[in-house]
Amino acid sequence: MSSSANNGRTARLIAAALVAAAMLAGCADADFYFDRRETISLHAGDAVAANIVAQTVDPWPREAANRNFATNGDRMQSAGERYRTGKTTPLKGLSTSSVEFESAPDGGGAAPAAAN
Repeated sequence: MSSSANNGRTARLIAAALVAAAMLAGCADADFYFDRRETISLHAGDAVAANIVAQTVDPWPREAANRNFATNGDRMQSAGERYRTGKTTPLKGLSTSSVEFESAPDGGGAAPAAAN
């Protein structure tokens, strides 16, 4: 083989490699530019919100970390026992009316029968 044939083959291989590289460049991630921005989100104008978030040390109030709150275990145990055995007292309504309503003996809610 002559060197000119080798040069032609090499040139074709280089050209094919360049075409393949150019085609593969189109497969790059379209969001590559947006992934490396210096903003919190893709929306503009959030500098104040970004500064507030950056300077917030602990957003929870100090009392939220207190897990040692006062409880009465005996009282809770007796309440659980009453609930389990069905001996609970009925709750009193929170109505502002002093009149107590009772359900009708016929089941309530039914319209009275028409008189003939």
